[in-house]
Amino acid sequence: MTIIKEFRVVLPISVEEYRVGKLYAVAETSKMVTGGGEGVQVLVNEAYEEDGEKGQYTHKMYTMKKDVPKILSMIMPKGSLVVHEKAWNTYPYTRTILTNEYMKNDFEMKIETWHRPDLGDADNVHGLDPDDWKNVEVVDVDIAEQVAKVDYKADTDPATFRSAKTGRGPLGPDWRREIAETKDSVPHMCAYKLVTVNFKWRGIQSNVEAWFQKRQRRFLHLFNRQLFCWIDHWIDLTMDDIRRLEDETQHDLAESIEKGDYRGLIGLGDD
Repeated sequence: MTIIKEFRVVLPISVEEYRVGKLYAVAETSKMVTGGGEGVQVLVNEAYEEDGEKGQYTHKMYTMKKDVPKILSMIMPKGSLVVHEKAWNTYPYTRTILTNEYMKNDFEMKIETWHRPDLGDADNVHGLDPDDWKNVEVVDVDIAEQVAKVDYKADTDPATFRSAKTGRGPLGPDWRREIAETKDSVPHMCAYKLVTVNFKWRGIQSNVEAWFQKRQRRFLHLFNRQLFCWIDHWIDLTMDDIRRLEDETQHDLAESIEKGDYRGLIGLGDD
């Protein structure tokens, strides 16, 4: 059975603020993890309008060597570990599709996200059929929850960080309950990310799908910890500032993918 999970990430940030913060964090994270032949290349980043839908379309290519299930790195031909990510951003809704040219229709990872001004207490925000919704596992992602030692960075720890510009943080163990008690005056939101992984190679299907889902939770945890702790860098930026940053990042990534060292978790699926 295909594994479907809905990850719920609550943050002390408004939906409007998160739009800028996420795009800033995506650009910065892409630069951090690109090098040594592995990382991100932005092929397309442009406005689109189609069938009444209007937003931003991106097409990225992830060259992967280390950050894949071990079994895939053993059995797939050299050079085939390339993932194409196509994303349609009509914020507050976004849709992302990941594919691999070698695996063709045997692999697809779909991520659908609704960003809502609540504390992650709404069910079935994606409007699934009730029978389908019963098979979805809801996973809570608390950015203040400590990470594994190998992933820990003191400067991106929400439990110790305090924003100089907004006064938000540090986040204690009961930070979400505290926001719930005063939610009319404290910015807050939840990203509801519905993740569906379809992998059709017999014998390893369940293991590979489970790997991608586990990896997605780890990425969302680390990414949003960074996003919050970088708030003083992006809180004053406009969308025009973000588009300029994305243009600069696209150029930098094209030059740096074969330089430097791969330094971290690639952000697959964060549109």
